[in-house]
Amino acid sequence: MGVWIDTDMGFDDIAAILVVGQSEFEIDGISLVFGNTPLPQVRTNAAGAASAFGWTFPIHTGSAIPVLGKLETAQAILGETGIPTSGRSLPQAADLAESDAFAALCRWLERKGQHRILALGPLTNIAAVALARPDLAARITELVWMGGGVTSGNHTASAEFNALADPEALSIVIAHGLPLRMVDLDLCRKVLARPEDVGPVRNAGGANAELIADMFSGYIRIGTSRGRPAMAIYDPSAAVAFVAPDIVSFRPARIDVELQGALTRGRTVVETRATHATFNAQFAADIDADMARVIILAALVNEARK
Repeated sequence: MGVWIDTDMGFDDIAAILVVGQSEFEIDGISLVFGNTPLPQVRTNAAGAASAFGWTFPIHTGSAIPVLGKLETAQAILGETGIPTSGRSLPQAADLAESDAFAALCRWLERKGQHRILALGPLTNIAAVALARPDLAARITELVWMGGGVTSGNHTASAEFNALADPEALSIVIAHGLPLRMVDLDLCRKVLARPEDVGPVRNAGGANAELIADMFSGYIRIGTSRGRPAMAIYDPSAAVAFVAPDIVSFRPARIDVELQGALTRGRTVVETRATHATFNAQFAADIDADMARVIILAALVNEARK
């Protein structure tokens, strides 16, 4: 079965793509969106990853700015490239061929069959389809999104980064009734990468073992440099929910996003009481964290063996 991935192409996005790529699903295409960094750097990261890992699926360029508001990136945390590393970085590769993500998504949605999307960044590309081609957006079978926070945020006290970067896009997706399954901060923080997890990747012996290990180590240092013993594995946890939903417990809820307020913009409000709201989405309430770690680390080690 073919699936689609929408991404802002940081290291955890790459790891999520590897999880999907090593599953039973075939990746029909990838759309790029601003997020971890501005879109030109996202394109550079995607070109380098495609070169390093031999990706043959088409990669399409999507939105460079949010629906409204100023451009927000995670470079303050992730650095200029959006991929911190303890050594090696993605190779410099020929720029991606120009290919419009909106048109590509529309063509894909026109095909028969199921249309499952894994979204790992701001939802701007998906919102564009919902606004301009609601007939095609209605054909989306499932939209698993890494974003939001049931209890709190990370980019601000209220808002998770992917939600804050384009809350209007999330609001559009919700308003159009797309089949949203939110994998939020609270869920992802149950799945942790520790410094000792890097060793098996580095020792895997393949051509990209050192590259993957250095990027993985750089990613883990985001957490350890702040005094934490481990780092939450965000996007790959959403990928696990996408390819192995049997180890994730989804609950129905009413999900809305706050669009106003300097301190509250981007906050996701999750109402789980059926007596208080009409449900419009689902959120991942629990996960078998040990099994999720097994799936994610295996994807990294398997790629590092090549």
